[in-house]
Amino acid sequence: MITIRRANERHYDRRRKQEVWHTFPPQDRAGAHSGSFGALEILDEYRLRPGASVPRHPLHDAEIVTYVREGALAYEDSLGFSGVIQAGEFQRMIAGRGLRHSETNASRTDWAHVFQILLRPSEAGLEPGREQKRFSTAERRGELCVVASPDARRRSLRIHQDALIYSALLDRGQHVVHELPQGRSAWLHLVHGEVTIDDSVLTTGDGAGFTNEFAVSLTAQEDASILLVDLGGRLPRSPRNGDVP
Repeated sequence: MITIRRANERHYDRRRKQEVWHTFPPQDRAGAHSGSFGALEILDEYRLRPGASVPRHPLHDAEIVTYVREGALAYEDSLGFSGVIQAGEFQRMIAGRGLRHSETNASRTDWAHVFQILLRPSEAGLEPGREQKRFSTAERRGELCVVASPDARRRSLRIHQDALIYSALLDRGQHVVHELPQGRSAWLHLVHGEVTIDDSVLTTGDGAGFTNEFAVSLTAQEDASILLVDLGGRLPRSPRNGDVP
């Protein structure tokens, strides 16, 4: 089953210094497009003016993978970690109750374009911390590059969930296939461009959930950038009103 979620179906929040698109808006659990997709609780897109901050997520055990597509994001937290995530870099943060942190556009002149993926970890009480890596354009060009995994394969970020996160930059006409063994599901987010999946056309900001499918198969109709989250096992809970099946 493939469930398409269009860009304009996401929850949009615009403030003076920031624009936010929530694929899975938690504040409206009864809405038609709320809920989560298994362990994938949040997939947010931010456009931040100079000096603007990323809205804080509710503090609970979670792993947050941040991808800076354009610009730079400065961060600091109550454990003493601080630094900057540059364009093309990915960072994994383990968050927990009591951890205070902030993330702000590091530029005084340029906007930042940022994506955040929040996963519910498979175990509670993980030690808070961060890990950050750059994955070059060459590594992501034309194929799915794993950027986060439970075993840190191919020098990816280590996460504590049976999940794999991929990034790919595709030229027009390129075709990619990602197999889904029995029991696995996946969520695809189109960061930029246009792709086709079966008879469906996805454009910038669209997403698609794959359950009980043999593979994720897509073709770029124009230059495209994608994020793919491969999730193990069954979706952890039965769908509620508003959850993606």
